[in-house]
Amino acid sequence: SEFSVVIAKVSTGSYKRQVYEVPSGKQLVDQALIDRITWATWTSVLGDEVIGIWSRHAEKADVNCACVSHSGINLVTGDDFGMVKLFDFPCPEKFVRTCF
Repeated sequence: SEFSVVIAKVSTGSYKRQVYEVPSGKQLVDQALIDRITWATWTSVLGDEVIGIWSRHAEKADVNCACVSHSGINLVTGDDFGMVKLFDFPCPEKFVRTCF
């Protein structure tokens, strides 16, 4: 039989990314294990995969939301200035230009 575990990723108010098993609530802390997870969806503004969404002068609270496309190749963000920006995903390089 195939074993399946539901995993949830949350972003805290202190801008930390935490990963938990559901429904047990056990926090996963093994970074090597976390790095191997293929996420079904991505809505976090935190992580190495989205470093490029932050402009040179952005504060942590400036980018409010992010969502990766179903195809997994684009990322859209929304910010405090009313801007909606499109990026390639992942975008691990700092200060990348938006696609559009």
